[in-house]
Amino acid sequence: MNLKSLKVFALVMEEGTLARAADRMHLSQSAASRLLQILEDEFGVSLFRRDKKRLVPTPTGERFYPEALRILAQVDQIPDFFAQIQSDAPEPLRLICHTRIVNGLVLPAIARFAELEPDTAIKLEIYPRRDLGRRIMNDRYDLGISALPLPVEGIKPNLLGTTDLCVALSRDHPLADRDELHPIDLADVPYIALDDSTVIRRIVDQAMDRAGVKLVIKHEVSVGSAAYRLVQSKLGFTFADPIALDPELASAIALVPWRYKMAVPFGYFLPPQRDRHPSADAFGRVLQQVFDTKLMGRPV
Repeated sequence: MNLKSLKVFALVMEEGTLARAADRMHLSQSAASRLLQILEDEFGVSLFRRDKKRLVPTPTGERFYPEALRILAQVDQIPDFFAQIQSDAPEPLRLICHTRIVNGLVLPAIARFAELEPDTAIKLEIYPRRDLGRRIMNDRYDLGISALPLPVEGIKPNLLGTTDLCVALSRDHPLADRDELHPIDLADVPYIALDDSTVIRRIVDQAMDRAGVKLVIKHEVSVGSAAYRLVQSKLGFTFADPIALDPELASAIALVPWRYKMAVPFGYFLPPQRDRHPSADAFGRVLQQVFDTKLMGRPV
C-alpha cells in the first residue's frame, strides 16, 4: 500500500476537497488525484464519487476512513515507539487535545496535577481538531481532552460541563459592561471570526442561520488565541467562553452574554482498547476541578 495515497485519501476526507488535501501535502492537484487513483485501483474500490469539482465519499470510503486514520497514526508513532523501548524511563502520562483549549484548560490542569504528582512525567500533544481524530484512532494516548462531540465514533467521553459562547470585547470597550448584546449592538464593530474548519465557527454559523442573523466578517484567523489577541488590540469582537480564553488575557477581555445561546460541551476520554495509565483517573479529577473553577469565573 502506498502511504502517500492513503494520506491523500484521509486529507480529502478531512478537508472536503482534493485541492485542500493537495495543498497540505505540498502536491499539485493532479499528483494528488493520481495517488488517490492508485489506492482505488490497488484494491479495486471506489472511495469517492466525482460530482463536478467535488469528491463525495462513497459508503466504502466512509467505512474505510477510520481504518486509514488508524494506519497513518501508527506509522507516525514508530519513532516514538522505538525511543521509548530504548529508554529506561517510566511511561509518561500521554495527553492529547486540540489547540483551542490548551492555554485555558489543559496547561492549568497540568500545573495543578504536577503539584499533586510531581514524579509523574507528562507528554502533551496538541493538534488542530481536524487532526485530533487521527491521534484518537491511533490509541497511543492515556487521556484526551476536547470540545464535544468527538471527531470519531465509538468512544464515550466523560462530560466536564458546558459553557456558552459570549461576545469577547476589549475590557474598556463601550459595550463591555452590557448585560446582553444583540446583533444590532455590534453593527459597527468588526467581527473577528475563526475559519470554517473550526468547531466554534460551525456553532456560530449554525446559530446565526437559525436566528436569521448575518454577521459580516472583517478578520479571519485559524486559532482562538489569535482572535483573542486581536480583540485585546481593539480590532473588533469575537466569540469565546471562559474555558478557552487564555488566562493572561482574562483581565483585558470582557465576555458579554450573547442574545442567541450557543452551547459548547467539553469532555475528556480514555483509550477504549487497553489498560489505563495509573495516573489517568487522577488527571481527570484535576481537569474537572480546573473546569469548574473557570466556569465560576475564579482564577485557577
